Amino acid sequence: MRAIDAGLLICHECHHLNRQEPEAEHQHCSRCGAQVHARRPNSLVRTWALLLTSALLYIPANLLPIMTVNSLGKGAPSTIMSGVVELLHHGMVPIAAVVFIASILVPTFKLLGIALLLYSVQRHQPMSARQRILMYRFIEWIGRWSMLDIFVIAILVALVNFGSLASIEAGAGAAAFASVVILTMLAALTFDPRLIWDNTETDHD
Repeated sequence: MRAIDAGLLICHECHHLNRQEPEAEHQHCSRCGAQVHARRPNSLVRTWALLLTSALLYIPANLLPIMTVNSLGKGAPSTIMSGVVELLHHGMVPIAAVVFIASILVPTFKLLGIALLLYSVQRHQPMSARQRILMYRFIEWIGRWSMLDIFVIAILVALVNFGSLASIEAGAGAAAFASVVILTMLAALTFDPRLIWDNTETDHD
C-alpha cells in the first residue's frame, strides 16, 4: 500500500508525515509549515527539460577542448577523448580507464538511465518497480563521481601556473561538461521516485 492510499503526505522539507486534508486546496506541513503535495508538481516536465538541456550540452562537452597544457610556450588543446588516448599512449592505462569511465561512460549512462525511467513511467512499460528504483538510486549515487574531471582541472589550473615555462588553462569544454553534470544531478533530484510506485499495478515483477 502506498502512503497516499493511507491518506498520508510527506513533507519535502522536513520529511514529516501529514494526514491528507481532502477539502484543503493548499495543505501545509504541521511541523515546518512548508507546502506539501501528493506528488512533486510538474516533476516529469522539469526532469525532461533538464535532461534534454544536459543532452544538448553533452555534445560541446565532448567536442570542445576541456583544457590546454602549455609547456615552454607551446601547447595544444585536448578534448576528453583525446586526453584518454594520450594517457593510453603514455602507458597510463589505469588513469585512462578512470577518466574514460568517469567522464564518458557515467554521464552517458545517467542520460540514458534517466530517459529510460521517464519513458517507462509515462508509457507504463513492463519494467518492475524494483528495477526502476534500483536504477534511480544508482543514478543518484553515481552522479557525483562525474565531477572528477572538473576537480582535477581546477586543481591543476591553480597549481600549475609558471608563466611561459608551464601552465594549464581550462577550456570551454570544461564549462559545458560541468553544466552536464550539474543538470543531470538536478534531473535526478527533480524526478519524483514515488511515480515509480504509481505504475506498479501494470508492472510485471
